[in-house]
Amino acid sequence: MRFTRYTDYSFRVLMYLGVKPADELSTIKEIADRYGISENHLMKVVHQLGRHGFVTTVRGRQGGLALARAPVEINLGDVVRRCEEDLDLVECFNEETNRCAISPVCAFAGVVGEALEAFLAVFDGYTLADILAPRDGLISLLSPT
Repeated sequence: MRFTRYTDYSFRVLMYLGVKPADELSTIKEIADRYGISENHLMKVVHQLGRHGFVTTVRGRQGGLALARAPVEINLGDVVRRCEEDLDLVECFNEETNRCAISPVCAFAGVVGEALEAFLAVFDGYTLADILAPRDGLISLLSPT
């Protein structure tokens, strides 16, 4: 399994916001600068994180973004499911586009399905707070130089 860049950036944004004081807003520019990634791409990521209720955005000159909930309330499995647009690891997972000739008797799809469930179950067992545990190290690495 491999995450899309979109999901990777989503986790980076959440981690960045998670180490900031709750009352401090961050900007897309500062996050993009700290990670060395595109502001344009991050705008799309932040917009979706806001739509999914992970991030709150404030418009205007004094605006910015912050976590919408406490890190302990943001489940990593939920983030993965909302950010990955397609968890169809094999063609037969999508009934509309499946053209695999062996689908009716294939046992491989069951194995892949079980592996996907196990993969997601691991993420379901963690929250954003869990991956923010090396807080001091993250703060020093993500602070402006």
